[in-house]
Amino acid sequence: MDRMAASVNPDRSEWDVIVLGGAAAGENAAQYATQFSGLDAVLVENALVGGECSYWACMPSKALLRPVEVLDTARHLPGLASVVEGLRLDVDEVLARRDKIVSNLDDAGQVRWALGAGIDVVRGYGRLTGARTIEVTGADGTVRTLIARHAVVLDTGSAASIPPVPGLREALPWTSRDVTNLHEIPRRVVILGGGVVACEAATWLYGLGVDELTLVNRGPQLLAGNEPFAGELVADRLRKAGVTVHAERTMSEVRREDVRDSGVGRIHGGEVKVTLDDGTMLTADEIVVAAGRKPNSDDIGLDKLGVSPGGYVDVDDQQAVRGVGGEWLYAIGDLCGRALVTHMGKYQARIVGEVIAARAKGEQLELGEYGRHTAAAGHRTVPQVTFTDPEVGSAGLTEQQAREQDIDVETVEYDLAALAGTFLLREDYSGRAKLVLDRAKDTIVGATFVGTGIADLVHSATVAIVGKVPVSALWHAVPSYPTPSEVWLRLLETLNADRRGGSA
Repeated sequence: MDRMAASVNPDRSEWDVIVLGGAAAGENAAQYATQFSGLDAVLVENALVGGECSYWACMPSKALLRPVEVLDTARHLPGLASVVEGLRLDVDEVLARRDKIVSNLDDAGQVRWALGAGIDVVRGYGRLTGARTIEVTGADGTVRTLIARHAVVLDTGSAASIPPVPGLREALPWTSRDVTNLHEIPRRVVILGGGVVACEAATWLYGLGVDELTLVNRGPQLLAGNEPFAGELVADRLRKAGVTVHAERTMSEVRREDVRDSGVGRIHGGEVKVTLDDGTMLTADEIVVAAGRKPNSDDIGLDKLGVSPGGYVDVDDQQAVRGVGGEWLYAIGDLCGRALVTHMGKYQARIVGEVIAARAKGEQLELGEYGRHTAAAGHRTVPQVTFTDPEVGSAGLTEQQAREQDIDVETVEYDLAALAGTFLLREDYSGRAKLVLDRAKDTIVGATFVGTGIADLVHSATVAIVGKVPVSALWHAVPSYPTPSEVWLRLLETLNADRRGGSA
């Protein structure tokens, strides 16, 4: 399907719902607003329908990480270790599979889904020009005005932020889009950042064969939003893999004499010289900037409605934009800044779709704690998995965050390597689990798991936190043996022993 030909109903100007931005969250908002309500909707998208997650973030990154994980696991399992000894990944095959997973950056399949669900697609750059009104500029410069009878949903996402380091922007560094869609493997790479993108990128880059990999982090630890032991375990594994980690360091200058705009995922010129704030000199073939995101709110017409552009868009628990009357404008995903992960954007989208449909019918909203028209309960938890080696999974609050909220904190930790289920995964297993509890309510408010194969533990923690399941009830949730989920039992046993003043 021709991407530009995918725009349907070229003479139509009105829909019930207009979604500005066709990423995963926007797709969900359109679907939930229309599927049972009789409303119709249109996605306005300037790039690829499916957005960042489908083509430049979640999907390609996991496609690159999975082969690295499988080979590394095989190297630590008797019976396989001798078979794979000395072997390296077939990089061409890994990149080819990545390209298949992102549909070779072709969104025809996503457009077919939208049209099949009764959701129209309009190509072009959209801006608000007034209440319920969007002006769309097409690739050929033509301008089209669209009007929403009921609601407009903003899902314009975010973009990589480039810190104001002298010479950095001029050096055309890679951002997350380049490193997930790389087509060349640089021999030497410097990564600026210490968060999820930086740590995951470091994991697949060394797995794909980068010879010299350096990570420059301005903070004292990696993955600073997690419990401290998470970043420590990831940093330890990176160092064992040969990655140099500079903590509490920043770049003071970047120089690249030969700069070439060679395309996404290709080396952008000659050698890069990096000077750190302590005088350390680094030389690389490419820099990856993974130093945060900024919302795409500058040029979408917010100022026409009296909303300041340039920052995150403030929303309520129905995801309605604060300061705009009439209950017609909503913002979801990275743009609203509540939780910059795809699954939370899709959660917000489901809420928005239900809210729009209910308001269009004149129905009263269900706003109780677990009402389907409020996004409060889900945002208390925000589950996330970082697919590093080892994996890091979390839900809810860290101990520090809980104390900052004046919760009567109780904690319990357990060594995941002590479980039979983890020893079966790999003989050199290392990992840790921690629960943060509200002592007064005897419920879990936070959980962190670090180790191979822990990703699926996060959802059980999410259910326990969102559902406010008492510890007394969790005793009767029997984990399967021998699996990593047995850590739930060991954590509860340790907690019980601590409360009784003994040892588990």
